Amino acid sequence: MKFLYSILLTPFVVLLASSDVSAAIRTKTIEYKQGNTVLEGYLAYDDAIKSKRPGVLVVHEWNGLQSYVKKRTEQLAKLGYVAFAADIYGKGVRPKNQQEAGAQATFYRQDRKLLRERAIAGLKVLQNYNLTDPKRIAAIGYCFGGGTVLELARSGANIAGVVSFHGNLDTPNPNDAKNIKAKVLVLHGADDPFVPKEQITDFEDEMRQAKVDWQFISYGKTVHSFTNPEAKNDPKGAEYNQIADQRSWQAMRQFFAEIFRKQPVKKKS
Repeated sequence: MKFLYSILLTPFVVLLASSDVSAAIRTKTIEYKQGNTVLEGYLAYDDAIKSKRPGVLVVHEWNGLQSYVKKRTEQLAKLGYVAFAADIYGKGVRPKNQQEAGAQATFYRQDRKLLRERAIAGLKVLQNYNLTDPKRIAAIGYCFGGGTVLELARSGANIAGVVSFHGNLDTPNPNDAKNIKAKVLVLHGADDPFVPKEQITDFEDEMRQAKVDWQFISYGKTVHSFTNPEAKNDPKGAEYNQIADQRSWQAMRQFFAEIFRKQPVKKKS
């Protein structure tokens, strides 16, 4: 019963639900470039669906495009979307430990222009893919990726919505929020030690001043990386929370049902 209300929201969601039964998920690695840098993304889709469908760009955590984000990309494909996991770091750059991951994430967080360009490069791959409806695209990200999709929105990307899962909210250029065309959904752990209260307050002020259509959902008794089962008992404050994981995924699905709903065509009088 807990999924019923989202299924009733739009006929497209009915299609997504029914596609799970006969899903034939195809995946492929796609090389592409940002400038002179070769990137290697991961695409997933259900080939039982023949028509064009909404696309979802997925941005990885600080440890790069590895198994976790590929799993999420495949989950989105099972829901009926074309999902493409972008590669922010570059082909072959896959951190092996926290030190390497921290170095990579810090480099891009200190160069938001380059971070946006890498996200936009991935977005273009998804927009140009033959199964994607380019008018119905969203972007989601986890941790480092959550902050990345917010920067993508601030760049003025012409997409329907962005979803940040336990991502950073700060930006060096809060005035760029005036460029945001997308609806914004932030899914946050209420006890996340990596996102101080001041950062939340600044983000909310940024969204209000720019008159963005935004939502902020905060999950109690929840810290950082709450969607990742591999995050266990991290003394620094990262831990999986099954309930928050399920609630946030369902919140994303409801958000997609809203932003991807096709509007009726107006007939000429």
